[in-house]
Amino acid sequence: MTPIKVSQAILIVEDNNEDYEATKRAFRKAGLRNSLYRCEDGDEALDYLHRRGKYAAAETSPRPGIILLDLNLPGTDGREVLRGIKSDKRLLTIPVIVLTTSDDELDIQKCYEEGANSYMHKPVDLEGFFSAIRRMKDYWFEVVILPKKEEELAA
Repeated sequence: MTPIKVSQAILIVEDNNEDYEATKRAFRKAGLRNSLYRCEDGDEALDYLHRRGKYAAAETSPRPGIILLDLNLPGTDGREVLRGIKSDKRLLTIPVIVLTTSDDELDIQKCYEEGANSYMHKPVDLEGFFSAIRRMKDYWFEVVILPKKEEELAA
């Protein structure tokens, strides 16, 4: 098991362009250089993770080292995406951080029951958001030890 490497992709499942751009800026400010991939809704995220449709080629859909998941998505929502990830043997070891505006206790409880690895409330102000991303980066990218990707285990 190894810390997330710069070579590991980060999948951001976020429908809001402003939130996505703020996340990218926060990552850059925090010094993360991992490749970022974005899906704008739950159906696209599941296609990406299962390599279906436009994501059939591994080059366009590298297995993420971590997933940032918004809950309130059009179509298949984040709760269903989380359930799909954590019920699939090939995907369940990918850490999923729910990053959402919802602070509803039922959402928090349900996400942890469904296998979320962390639940973060998106701060409304930009500086608070940058600070939250910096703390997330320190924990998930410098402290936590995660399982290797399947390709690394086979080598």
